[in-house]
Amino acid sequence: MEKTFEELQIKDDFMFSVIMRNPKFCKPFLECILGIKISCIEYPKSQETIDVSINAKSVRLDIYVEDGEETIYNIEMQTTENRNLPKRTRYYQGMIDLNILEKGDNYKDLKRSFVIFVCTFDLFGEGRHIYTFENRCIQNTELGLGDDTTKIILNTKGTMDDISPEMKRLLDFIDGKEPEDDFTRELDKAVKSVRKNEKWRLDYMTLQMHYQEKYEQGFDEGDRRRAISVAMNMLQDGDFPLEKIAKYSGLSLEQVLELEKELQPT
Repeated sequence: MEKTFEELQIKDDFMFSVIMRNPKFCKPFLECILGIKISCIEYPKSQETIDVSINAKSVRLDIYVEDGEETIYNIEMQTTENRNLPKRTRYYQGMIDLNILEKGDNYKDLKRSFVIFVCTFDLFGEGRHIYTFENRCIQNTELGLGDDTTKIILNTKGTMDDISPEMKRLLDFIDGKEPEDDFTRELDKAVKSVRKNEKWRLDYMTLQMHYQEKYEQGFDEGDRRRAISVAMNMLQDGDFPLEKIAKYSGLSLEQVLELEKELQPT
């Protein structure tokens, strides 16, 4: 069941995307996660859509920014546990690189990139708040490949003492706790401000109405088979959260959940 506009929190995809379109919040958010200072951030598009070829899947990125110093940051909010999330990070990274090369750059000009997933669950079950992955030599883990790619999986429900107090407060706030410092209080104010914004309310309601109308139009038998086929293919690929599979296929979330159960080994 979709949330009402007034119920949206920062962990909801729509709200997160709106808030992070403002560099006032996106820049310190990245600085807190990465433990670095960023001089500035630039938005190539408010919400980047990468479409490499007519036969390839397109990737719609929640937040896609650059820092003016040859580094790209892609931030995704993930509230639905997905066993294929690691491969999604690989797919996003590859599509970002292909998008750069499609624009005519040489592979030597590929920028440093961070693909960051903010998860409200512990994907790996180790209790960490942050899991950082880089390509390294198995025989000598001190030897990095040097491809300038980093993938970060954040866990708002971590139990280890493995991050700064500032970052802990940020992840706690995303997880639904009350703000405890200046930055999270600013984020909380921003969320409340968005809820009062009639333009964003209309955008959200229009988006939900579009998906609802698509579903309520109903399917004839041929449409139903095609919708199931689309959903099954997306489930097997593992590149999309269940909510988006429902929206793209036109099925209800309950129907997608049933299809997912059918794919699971007995």
